[in-house]
Amino acid sequence: MFADALAIPVATLKTYRWVCSRWPAPRRRAGVSYYIHRTLASIRDDEERWKRIADPPLDQRTGEHRWTEDAAKRLFGQQVSRPQTVQEKIERIHDLARDEEVAVRVATDLLRRPQVASRTMLDGTAKHMVNRAQIDHAPQAGEVVRQRSPALPKVEHTRDFIELAGACTVFVAAIGRVLPGMRRHRFTADERAAIAKQVARGRATADWIEAAAESGEVGMDEGLARLLRGE
Repeated sequence: MFADALAIPVATLKTYRWVCSRWPAPRRRAGVSYYIHRTLASIRDDEERWKRIADPPLDQRTGEHRWTEDAAKRLFGQQVSRPQTVQEKIERIHDLARDEEVAVRVATDLLRRPQVASRTMLDGTAKHMVNRAQIDHAPQAGEVVRQRSPALPKVEHTRDFIELAGACTVFVAAIGRVLPGMRRHRFTADERAAIAKQVARGRATADWIEAAAESGEVGMDEGLARLLRGE
């Protein structure tokens, strides 16, 4: 009847009653929200519960010792609203990426960042999964290569050939996407030197591919190996 009079669910009223029973009036803290009292009410031991609320943690944002909703959630290992630590941010991203389509878009966008892609490949499991995905998609990749290279005979190719032809296609497509957008970019001397170095590596690689296709010899001399290593 009381819940009906207040126009609230009976379960909500029971929660209010339980929280109040955990915090006798002398133990309640002025300036600390009901939410904090409700969260800390889960601490079973009375003395520990009353001691805990009197010792608020440091709020990194304000530099003050005070209770916030996130501070209370951290105490019980719950997901916070404003993640601060690396682990909290990771957990938030995982939560948002539960949807498969969202996860695919996020992973794709992140792997376009060179440093992220490079460090990701240091993880053995991640590298294995990427390699496995490439193998699983080899037939699709072969079809893409054939569509973009009409001169290729419509025969079954080895996976190594598909990867090689696909790598060439990806390189050309990437340059065609990035370079036109830099028409207003003024390259510095350091940038020009860096680009020249990478172009030399790319040109040497292209020559290597062409020579291998002509002769069937896929080995490289020491000079080419050093150049491709960036030495």
